Amino acid sequence: MGAAKIEQIPEDSMIEVAFAGRSNAGKSSALNVLTNQKSLARTSKQPGRTQLLNYFTLAEGKYLVDLPGYGYAKVPLAVKKNWQKTLEMYLTDRETLKGIVLLVDSRHPMKEFDAMMIDFAYHQNTPLHILLTKTDKLSNNQKNNAKFAVEKVLKDYGSDLLSVQLFSSLTKTGLPELKVQLDQWFDVELEIDQEPEE
Repeated sequence: MGAAKIEQIPEDSMIEVAFAGRSNAGKSSALNVLTNQKSLARTSKQPGRTQLLNYFTLAEGKYLVDLPGYGYAKVPLAVKKNWQKTLEMYLTDRETLKGIVLLVDSRHPMKEFDAMMIDFAYHQNTPLHILLTKTDKLSNNQKNNAKFAVEKVLKDYGSDLLSVQLFSSLTKTGLPELKVQLDQWFDVELEIDQEPEE
């Protein structure tokens, strides 16, 4: 389901994990490969496709939440301000939010929004796991440099609630590591790749 306002989000939520990131950072692609679905979350080359808080049910009371991309596309200023207000209210007040997956384009890491999200998570005491996305477009040396740069930023916070990994939706690099992190937050096994019982 999609929620345009805080009042529309599920009341039965027990645990939810939010996927956040700048527009076109690869949130929808990551959600699709994570859940082994081709079009669970809509992907687009045009930034700002996600304009709602999109809820995906894993189990009763457990959700993945695809947040609107920061930066947004060519939309009216009033719409941008409304999205930002809703996003801030959600991140600040949502008691069932157990973790944030922050997707960062590995080719352009640590932009203003990325730094803001890390700082927010730290001060809210909310676990945050960074996915450095689109690593299939980088050489091994470039990947290592990108990860090292982010690790250096996180080290300054001195918090074990902040972590980072390399990720590619195309090659599925880092997918097992992401699933382990989500398992810990949900305190269950997601069973995404298990075959259905006969």
